[in-house]
Amino acid sequence: MPQVMEFKLPDLGEGLTEAEIVRWLVAVGDVVAIDQPVVEVETAKAMVEVPCPYGGVVTARFGEEGTELPVGAPLITVAVGASSLPAEAAAAQADGAEGEGAGNVPRPLIGYGEDHSRPARRRRVRPVTAAVSAPVVAAPAAPAVPVAPAAPAGPVPVISPLVRKLAKDGGVDLRALRGSGPDGLILRADVEAALAALRAPEPAPVASVASPTATARGERIPLKGVRGAVAEKLSRSRREIPDATCWVDADATELMAARAAMNAVGGPKISVLALLARICTAALARYPELNSTVDLAAKEIVRLPSVHLGFAAQTERGLVVPVVRDAQNRNPESLSAEFARLTELARAGKLAPADLTGGTFTLNNYGVFGVDGSTPIINHPEAAMLGVGRIIDKPWVHEGQLAVRKVVQLSLTFDHRVCDGGTAGGFLRFVADCVESPAVLLRSL
Repeated sequence: MPQVMEFKLPDLGEGLTEAEIVRWLVAVGDVVAIDQPVVEVETAKAMVEVPCPYGGVVTARFGEEGTELPVGAPLITVAVGASSLPAEAAAAQADGAEGEGAGNVPRPLIGYGEDHSRPARRRRVRPVTAAVSAPVVAAPAAPAVPVAPAAPAGPVPVISPLVRKLAKDGGVDLRALRGSGPDGLILRADVEAALAALRAPEPAPVASVASPTATARGERIPLKGVRGAVAEKLSRSRREIPDATCWVDADATELMAARAAMNAVGGPKISVLALLARICTAALARYPELNSTVDLAAKEIVRLPSVHLGFAAQTERGLVVPVVRDAQNRNPESLSAEFARLTELARAGKLAPADLTGGTFTLNNYGVFGVDGSTPIINHPEAAMLGVGRIIDKPWVHEGQLAVRKVVQLSLTFDHRVCDGGTAGGFLRFVADCVESPAVLLRSL
């Protein structure tokens, strides 16, 4: 006989506690293979297809598309060893029957874990279409009696003093009630039902999109998913990090000429972002204070041995920050290829959580939006972020003469706990010197 196994939402990455169901990839009654993706979910980091570690027949799905589930909540149940599902069982499961699972995942997926501290299931509450039900206190069970719409008329039938006092205290007109007791006797349950109806809040009117009421209230957009994660991280950065910003204008004419010369010899194209990234890794080697994090619990500054370079990428789902691992070991060609690969995955919504975590320093090229300057917010828990504006022709004094040069503004926001202004200024000045004269970078390679 097949054994029904329950597959729970696994831990999909660092710091993730929940995920939203975007699209089910299987239906009740489908036969699934081991490690076959069964659902696509959106976390605060990325869109992920979740594979199931069981093979068999899907007997239940938990959660509609658009529902958020905590890590550890059931996703599906699978009849292991079954090749089909009886028609009656399939109909019952499709109608929303929820059977209890047979245990936890015995063979966890690579990188997945379980959180048994969270509730095991979020049950859907079906809407109640009946009138308000009256609780039974001291009388036989009786249906709720709505307040009569007609004007009250006629004498009030004989009722107990207790019921009369309950109605008087609650402001219920007994002449407007129809009793559910023998010969129309008004019971305590009838009065309590009327009180519940009076106290129930009226449903808000449904206004059209163009109505003044809807316009006045404004549009409400859930702060969840990527947008919610960005909001939480930036808010935490502002709360915890005493940041400061310094900036400088630099003549990028020589850097652009060097890039043109590199690309003229053939082979993969080198991006400006890759050259700036290579400059950053060289600067961080000189000023390691900025490649660090603060451990508040231990009251320590932790200098990190590798540069995992994050870069801001704008996508249809919002701003994401993919991370290039061990950027200090990559040359401009390798950096260009990795930037291109991660950007393509980001725009397709295919980044894995591991691609979006573990950064130690962030490079933000907001010049692509056509702006010159900004004051970056540090990507918590990092210690610094370098912002780069657009590279644009401007008048500039070059070798004592006024000339049109390609000028860029560089902004460095840093955690003042890890260093003082002298260190931050030294880092930014080194970056600017390399931009103005790429030959300076050769000395640190």
